[in-house]
Formats: sequence, structure tokens, C-alpha cells
Amino acid sequence: MTQINDKISIHIDGDVGFIISDNPPVNALGIAVRTGLVDALQALNTEPAVKAIVLYCEGRTFFAGADITEFGKPRISPTLQEAIAALESSAKPVIAAIHGTALGGGLEIALGCPFRVAVPAARVGLPEINLGLFAGGGGTQRLPRLIGPEKALEFVLSGKPVSARQALALGIVDAVEDGEPAAIGAAFARRVIDGSIPAVPVRDRDDKLAATRANASAFDALAKKLTARSKGQDAPQANIDSIRRSFTMGIDEALAIDAVANRELMAGSQSRALRHLFFAEREAAKIPGLPESTGAREVSRAAIVGAGTMGGGIAMCFAGAGIPVTIIDATKEALDRGMERVRANYATSVKRGSITQEQMDARLACITPSVDRAGAADADVVIEAVFEDMGVKKEIFADLEKRVMPGTVLASNTSALDVDEIASVLARPEDFVGMHFFSPANVMKLLEVVRAARTGPEAILTAMAVGKKIGKVPVLSGNCDGFIGNRMVAKRSAQAERLLQQGAFPQQVDAALTDLGFPMGPLTTNDMSGLDIGYSIRKRRGTPFPIADAIVESGRLGQKTGAGYYRYEPGDRTPYPNPETEALIIATSEKLGIVRREIAGEEMVERLLFPLINEGARILEEGIALRASDVDLVWINGYGWPRHLGGPMFYADEAGLSHIVARLREFAAESPGDPSLQPASLLSELAQKGQTFAEWQKNRAAA
Repeated sequence: MTQINDKISIHIDGDVGFIISDNPPVNALGIAVRTGLVDALQALNTEPAVKAIVLYCEGRTFFAGADITEFGKPRISPTLQEAIAALESSAKPVIAAIHGTALGGGLEIALGCPFRVAVPAARVGLPEINLGLFAGGGGTQRLPRLIGPEKALEFVLSGKPVSARQALALGIVDAVEDGEPAAIGAAFARRVIDGSIPAVPVRDRDDKLAATRANASAFDALAKKLTARSKGQDAPQANIDSIRRSFTMGIDEALAIDAVANRELMAGSQSRALRHLFFAEREAAKIPGLPESTGAREVSRAAIVGAGTMGGGIAMCFAGAGIPVTIIDATKEALDRGMERVRANYATSVKRGSITQEQMDARLACITPSVDRAGAADADVVIEAVFEDMGVKKEIFADLEKRVMPGTVLASNTSALDVDEIASVLARPEDFVGMHFFSPANVMKLLEVVRAARTGPEAILTAMAVGKKIGKVPVLSGNCDGFIGNRMVAKRSAQAERLLQQGAFPQQVDAALTDLGFPMGPLTTNDMSGLDIGYSIRKRRGTPFPIADAIVESGRLGQKTGAGYYRYEPGDRTPYPNPETEALIIATSEKLGIVRREIAGEEMVERLLFPLINEGARILEEGIALRASDVDLVWINGYGWPRHLGGPMFYADEAGLSHIVARLREFAAESPGDPSLQPASLLSELAQKGQTFAEWQKNRAAA
């Protein structure tokens, strides 16, 4: 074994040379790895005995991608493209032996080799689109030349990794073999050496396939279909354009254009937003101030109290992670309805092809229905998911605490009730925590973990860990009315109501945000959720909305009654303009003495988003959220905020805090009775200093 540098070594075994990367934890392709790789290739190419080279990695994975900490910084030679060029120009064929995950730059490195062999558990992918980019190391040139432009387009636009077997079927890898990477690589190399597998230079093969795999019209039709929901996003079109270059020009010319295009994407707001979210998810898991000795408790069984829509959805989350879960309700009838809803959801997934029938059967086998709360006795976490009634919740938890094991985490799925009051009935409040799932719970990624006044560190860490285990993005919140997300959305709802009063109609309010990239407008969302939900919350808070309240009081509750802000045809969830609602809106404006006016889309965007950003600043001031990036995660994963816009606090930084403060002051002057429009102290302070929420967060972390 010869050490090239502290990351890369070489080894020779007869006529096979080995290049070994050892850069834990994920063999990221930083400058030291790239330099060592180029030097190792040069060394082995000068060894007369070596006839073929195997490239593999120590540790748990092949190169899992580029070093993201280098993004946006000056390029240092050898670049990833130069390292791949060295592989392509190697005088001796290189076999990439893949285990773990070969993602992004890792797969691009493998594509630069003439051959790729993988262990069965390996996964490969080009996820750069998730960071607002495309595979700038040549992945969008080499992959379509290898498997064809249309297959490559689907693979790249999904951003999702595939298994080794799927990669073999697509033609991305040449073989899938059991064994250690070095061993399967060496066996494949010797088949190349003895002529069993022809050693065709990569570039020759790529150029030959480039022209033969292309059908421009079919490619364009597929591109249009795959990007139908990518409104406002730059990266999907950039990926399409790059792959189109793979069959319209030579690879060197295409790579040169790609380099410029990718640098422009990296410098843009959308890629910055997506990179911000990449780091935000990792940061959210860090909870400062907890004892270092504290850890999450093991969760091997769960129980859910309440078999309604939320309870069933939460049970599906645990079953999907292979965690046995008991779902409890007071009557067999309620349980049967709940389980039938779960089965129907799974059946829909099977029909769509997102899971197999075998997976459906396995998940259903994880769920045990029970009419007795004693079914929670052996659970490590019990989540209450009944309707929002404080008395009912207190009774449930007082009873559950007597039935469960000491140390069992007791959690409430309440969306707005005071978790301190719920916990007041417990003898062990340190084991209690809020776990606010979002509807539909089996689909939505957000989990607000709500810390009550006496919640213990182990309960917090357990809730965060189990959230991640069941596929959620957990974000810690303090206790307040609405927690992080619903507290902020209430401010947007108030402004949507005000826009209706002042001159807009529902479809105009919704279009202001859907044109920005939101999948659904706020009023369509309310119709889908049920207008009676917001109505009951407003009654509890004492905050009347004249138009929204009148719609509910007329018996129009949204989709479930066929009418709300919009009207709905039987069996059709498409929102159509509702003449009755529009007449009610006009009449309410007249009753309030408001002269209706035309409102521009830009003004509607500012009126809908700036007040909720302002409330986000208050939430940060109060310590309800730990970080501005945590607030962004809440909105990205729970409220449909477009990922390429980074979340409300990132969006605020991009828009300029001084501009937001100025506009809020204008809104406040027009509505002197609404104190929520007065700029928050933190927002005003940062604007005055010319700082951003990102800088505020960085300074707090460094303090």
C-alpha cells in the first residue's frame, strides 16, 4: 500500500492496480481527494505490470457527492471535471467499484470510468436538481450518451437515487455482484484484462451513442410532461437544456456551455435557497442547551389514541417505518372506519405504483386496532390524536399515564391548544411533549415537536429522533397559540380576508401565490381543510373575519359541502368561481363601508407574505423557534412554501428587510386597529443595521 496523500492510497495486486479513497464520513470529493485521485492515476499508469485499475472507497460508501462546502467558492484545480477527464484519458481501463451511495459527483466520477460494478445494496443518483443545479461534472452529458436522453431526463429530473439492480436495468452500471468492492472490482478487471469484456474508451463509446439515442420530438414532449409542476423553477429547464446538448453537439463543446450555465445557477437566488434548506434540515436536529449525557430513548413500539383521519395517518407513518403500532379508539365502529380509511389509502398507493401489494400487506400487519387503552401499555411512545377539546385530552393523558411504562413518551398532536395545560394533569410531565403532525399525516413531511414548560430533554430528543425515523422533518417549537406555523398562517389569513374586503375575489388572492410557485392558494387550502375549522379557532380567539364567518354561517364549509370560497362539482375537487360567494363578498364590503378597488398582484403578494414574515420575527424574538432556518423548514414542509424560494425568512432576506419594514408601516397606517402589522422589534433592528436573518442566526450560533 502506497499513500498518495492523507485521503488517497494505491495498491498493486499482480496486474490490477487499486486506487483507494478514505475520506470519512462519506468520501466527499474535496480538493485533497481530487488531487490524490489524479496523482494516483498517473502513478498506476506508469506501472508496467498494471493492466487495469479498480477505483473504490473505504468506509460505508463510495463517493457520496461533491464537497458542498466548496459550493459558491473559487474553483481549485484539479476540479471535478479535471479529475473525471483524467479517468477518461487513463491509458489503462478504470473500473469503479460502487458500494453505499454514489450520488452527484460520485456517480459522475463513476461515469468517467469505462466500467462500473456495484454491490446489490448500492444506490446511485444525480440529485443536483434538489440544490437548484445540474450535474456540473458532466453527468448530464455522459449519462444520456450512455443510456439515452429520455431515460437520462427522467432520472435527472427526479433527483432520486435508484438501486443497483435498477441502475443495471437502465444501463448505468455494467454488473451487480455480491462481495466487497475491492474483490468484485478486481474480478471484473481481470475479465477486461483477459478480453472477456472489450475495453472500449469511454469517449469513443459516448460519441458513438450520442447521435443514435436521440429523438428530439419525443424528448421535448417528455420534458414538457415532467416539468408540468415546476412553475417558476430555473433548474429543471437548465437540466433539460444540458441533456439536449448531449445529442446536438460534441461533448467538449457541451461541457464548456454547461460550466457557464451551472455557475449562473449557483450564483442565483434559487440555488442559494435550496442549499440553505439542505443545511437547515441538518441544523434543525441540533438542540442547544441539553445535557451532553442526554440521548433519545429507543422506540420499538408505538400507540395512537384516535382512529380518525389524523390518527390513521400517523399510524401509517410508523407502519411505513416498520414500527409496530396500536391504534386505539373508544368503539369498534370508529376503529373499523379508521382502518378502512387506512386500507383505502394504501390501496391508492398500490394503484399508483408507489408501493407494492406486498408492502401494503406488511404495513397493515404492523397496525393493531384496539378499543382498550390498555393496548398502549407496551408502547415506547403514545400519541393522542383526538379532536381539539382540552377536557377530553386531559382525561386521556391522566388515564394513559397510569397504563404505560415509566419513561414512555406521551405526546399530543394538538395543533393549537396549550400543551402546558394538557401536561398539568400528569405526575411525570417531563415525559410529555407536543408532536404536531400535519394533514394528511401520512404525506406531509413536517412535524412540530412542541416543548412544554416541564418537558424533559429525553422526551424532546426522542420525539425528534422518532420523527426522523418515520420520515418527517422535525422542528422544535416552544409553546404558544398556533406554535410556529399556525401562528404565522393566522396573519396571512387575516390579510387574505382584508384583500377580499378591499376589492379582490378568491381566485385573484390565490393566483397571487400560485403564480409565485405555491402549489395551492390560501383560500383553496381553507376550502380543502374545511372552513369550519378556522371558524371555530377564530371564535375561540375572538378574532372575527366578516366574509369568512358569513360563508360558514351560510352553510358553505368548503369541499365537503360542495361550496365555500369556491364551488365544486360532485366528485371533482377543482375550485370554480362561486357567484354566491362573490355576491356575499361585495355585500360585506358595502356593509363595512369599504370602496372596492383593483389590487395589483405584487401588492397582494406583499400583503399576504410580509405580515407572516413579521410574525416569524416575533417568534424568533420570543424564542419560540430556535433559528430563522427552522421557521423556513416549517413553511417548506408544512405549508407548501416553494422550495426554490427558501422559506419566509430566507425570502425576507432576499427581498430586503428594510423594504419589508417600510411596506409594513404603510399597511399599519392603513389599518391602525391591527397591531400585528407594526414591524417586530427584531425585524426593525436588523433592517436598521442592514443585516439579515441569516446573519442574525450565524451570530447567535457563534455567541
